[in-house]
Amino acid sequence: MRCIKCNSLEDKVIDSRLSKDGFSIRRRRECLDCGHRFTTYEQVERRDVLVVKRDNTREPFKREKLLSGLVKACEKRPVPIEVLENAVDEIVNELTSDNLKEIPSRSIGPLVMVRLQKIDPVAFVRYASVYRQFQDVGEFSEVIESLENIPMDNLLQPELFDAEKN
Repeated sequence: MRCIKCNSLEDKVIDSRLSKDGFSIRRRRECLDCGHRFTTYEQVERRDVLVVKRDNTREPFKREKLLSGLVKACEKRPVPIEVLENAVDEIVNELTSDNLKEIPSRSIGPLVMVRLQKIDPVAFVRYASVYRQFQDVGEFSEVIESLENIPMDNLLQPELFDAEKN
């Protein structure tokens, strides 16, 4: 693995840990030339999956592109990157569980929106506005009103009271 600081190929693994989902390994490495420490992830290689876009063009599925979309939706929101990476892992696992060679792009958006709705309502509205291609303010209002009817189990909000103590 090439050091991101000095480009050396000489490093040693300091620590390896299995991820929570069990599908990847996190490795802490130290460059033997400059001493810089960095993290790498090892994942199971999956078959190449193609995404069929709205205009019927096909492109390779990219986990990084999915994560980038979630990061953009959560920009300037109090959402840790680990939460987004876990959401991406869940979405990828769900999409690839059927071993399909092609996945319609229209099946990815709803999976993202379900996760974002649980993570952060503002990020959900941002993503939904792009995914659904909102044309006017009325469409924003409809989505926001639908959110008001759903109880928010915000994953980022710590519980103030422990149910067992009450």
